[in-house]
Amino acid sequence: MSGAVYGGDEVGALVFDIGHNTVRAGYAGEDSPKVDVPSTIGVWLDPEDDVSQTHYNIGLLAIHFWKPGRNIEMELTSFLKEGMVDNWDMFENFLDYIYNHALRAIPKDHPILLTEPPWITSPKREEITELMFEKYGVPAVYLAKNASLAAFANGRPTCLVVDSGATHTSAVPVHDGYVLTQAVVKSPVGGDYLSTQCRTHLTEKGIDLVPPSMVASKELTKPEDPPIWKRRNVPENLTESWYNFMIKEVMQDFQASVLQVCDVSYDEEIVKTMPANHYEFPNGYHRDFGVERFKIPEPLFNPTTGAKAGIQPILGVGSLVTTSVGMCDIDIRPAMYGNVVVTGGNSCLQGFTERLNRDLAAKTPPSMRLKIISAPGASERRFGAWTGGSILSSLGSFQQLWVSKQEYEETGKIIVQSKCL
Repeated sequence: MSGAVYGGDEVGALVFDIGHNTVRAGYAGEDSPKVDVPSTIGVWLDPEDDVSQTHYNIGLLAIHFWKPGRNIEMELTSFLKEGMVDNWDMFENFLDYIYNHALRAIPKDHPILLTEPPWITSPKREEITELMFEKYGVPAVYLAKNASLAAFANGRPTCLVVDSGATHTSAVPVHDGYVLTQAVVKSPVGGDYLSTQCRTHLTEKGIDLVPPSMVASKELTKPEDPPIWKRRNVPENLTESWYNFMIKEVMQDFQASVLQVCDVSYDEEIVKTMPANHYEFPNGYHRDFGVERFKIPEPLFNPTTGAKAGIQPILGVGSLVTTSVGMCDIDIRPAMYGNVVVTGGNSCLQGFTERLNRDLAAKTPPSMRLKIISAPGASERRFGAWTGGSILSSLGSFQQLWVSKQEYEETGKIIVQSKCL
């Protein structure tokens, strides 16, 4: 440490990419995160404690695990709301788990870069900065917008980032590495929305949705016959939130395996000619899915097709892009249309990029050159923001941008507003 600038070349920084579905964490300079932990946490009270103390189950195995023979009800919930930390006690326990069990890292030995959504509020930024310095004693902190990191990972300092995650899809203009917050447009639909649509559609078809953990054994049958399966003895005190989370995992697998976005606006006569996909559910029921595999994700791009239940999309993904570009300065609009970066776990949906390209081609002014940039692999899209943070925080030229502990002690938590833009 020299002066007020952190010189962290000798120790690797940590990068935490906080998302609604999972949190990615790992060391700067590496290709992929070390751990990918669900953001969902199990919360329960042990009746055998003298004082009612809240316990947390964190990690994929922990939230799948039940304690038979004891009257313990575990509710599954998240510490995030709108991409921002909402429950700080839960978030602190989550960070403890990441540091002590997932990464086995000592906080005071590693500067940390945390991602944040473009619409984060100032009090939230200051509170997370205070938490990292006061409780964990980290040597340096930096808060970076996930859209600018995704742009950096794709080698485009000026671009429009289309980020489709678990809870929302957003169009975020980035100019010279800085997010233009006044032109950010987002829609409350994403991977969770598709999971809800899948569950509603399959339930209407009379398909029995059962979590894999409740199936003791099964026998394959003909598609027209009901499945033959044996139910495992499970505790009676399983909560609805736990059951819904397990069903959501089945729906996520169904989405990745079956769903596909149609290249053009949905036309039932056209999709009937497309090949069907076969899928087997955990209880042994299996069948081919044809028309519905195109119909379920269509509201993402064409809201007028309507949704089965829950949120009704207002803007399609293509409209998000054109609206966002229209809110930018006229001088940078050609650069935005010429560098549309697609990222986020929900963008891994088959046909997502091709449909966005076709929709934008019809809406882009003739004088503009359109180019869609998307990583070929699913992991690169899912970890786009983390990868950008890994590259950025390992650069020698970035070291002067850290908010050091000395600067924090001299100026207070408000310094994060001027140093982390």
